[in-house]
Amino acid sequence: MFPGTILMGAQARLLPPSIPFRFFYVACFFHIVFWALVLVSANEVAGFRGGTGPALAALHALTLGVFAMTAMGASFQLLTVATGVALRAVWPCHLAWWFFFPGVLVLLTGFAIHHHYTQAAGAFAAIIGLVIYALTVADVLLRTKSLKLAVSHAWVALAALIGLLGFGFALIVDFDHGFLNDHAAIGLTHFILAVFGFMGMLALGFSTILVPMFALSPAVPDKAGWFSFVFVVLALAASAYGAAERNEMALYGGLAAGLVGVGLHLWCMLLSLKKGMRKRLGISFVMVKAAWVMLPVVLLVGLAVMTDWVSVTLFGFLALVGWMLTFLLGILQRIIPFLASMNMNRKGSKPPTLSEMANERLLKVTLVCHAVAVVLGGLGIVQDQGNFVFAGAISGIIGAVAFLWYAVAVGTTYLSYHNESDRTALETTDL
Repeated sequence: MFPGTILMGAQARLLPPSIPFRFFYVACFFHIVFWALVLVSANEVAGFRGGTGPALAALHALTLGVFAMTAMGASFQLLTVATGVALRAVWPCHLAWWFFFPGVLVLLTGFAIHHHYTQAAGAFAAIIGLVIYALTVADVLLRTKSLKLAVSHAWVALAALIGLLGFGFALIVDFDHGFLNDHAAIGLTHFILAVFGFMGMLALGFSTILVPMFALSPAVPDKAGWFSFVFVVLALAASAYGAAERNEMALYGGLAAGLVGVGLHLWCMLLSLKKGMRKRLGISFVMVKAAWVMLPVVLLVGLAVMTDWVSVTLFGFLALVGWMLTFLLGILQRIIPFLASMNMNRKGSKPPTLSEMANERLLKVTLVCHAVAVVLGGLGIVQDQGNFVFAGAISGIIGAVAFLWYAVAVGTTYLSYHNESDRTALETTDL
């Protein structure tokens, strides 16, 4: 399938812009919140091993506020565009938002102030929002007849989502009641399902659509794509089981299968770029490629954790910030202007180019500051030095503010274009 096939008739399947963009802009806001919470808890983050407090709030500001928020906005819009299957209605998107966004705010507050009932209330609301999201996406997937590889990734992601929600709520209840036999093991299982199951499978699945589309290349090789899928599913299942049962053989098997699956996936991605007609993909793909490098690095660090060479905290930091956040920042700086441009085309007049929508120097600031934050944060964890984490958080905040500035500039350009188009149309009518 050529990317042009995906985009044919895509404008007819666009949601009201306020739906995806509210998720994206709030994700940008939580990006700042994440680094701010890391800043105020730098010493705790450097040696974090669990427990409530600002460090746990920072972790969930990233996983729920940035990752899940981005996934929801992207899934609602990009799945309908890519598959050609429209949502039955848009009200579930609104309903998911009104449960999830306040729920995350309340949950983060509960974690930060060590208040059990606030945590439970926030988690309950956030879970309802995510369940509504899952049901809405599942309905689209059930009606989809194409893009079987990406759809299969999405089904596994939804299954992982249900599992991580159950484990997550159990962990919150366990903070107060202590009914779990092994809180740490369940916590690691929750982490694996969240980062590698839900977000990881969505990232790999969406990449099989977005990378060829942005690079203007054919679809990924079918056999290699499916072999990669099988290996990463085996890796996810083995790793989750191994973490829950503290079974080292299962964890080693999961890491091995993960390296094979990731290797095949990255080969498909690089082949798409090589065959693509668009070679200059800008700063966004500098970050995407950096994330591709980080993914196998993260798995190798996981192997080092198994042999007690490094701490599990470093593994978590590199997985969350080094890999997933880097990937999402790279993809978001493509998706936000891309969707804005598609909505502008509805007006009939020529929209500004992607480079004209906002000052791309802001993206360079984000790139540099994010890289510094990853390096300093990782160094702080290795050395157990909160000062390095503190400095990395300052750099992260600067980069996050620059990225939000860029996203807001795109939105401002979008609104200016519509206002000017409406004014021109009114003047033409008067004449």
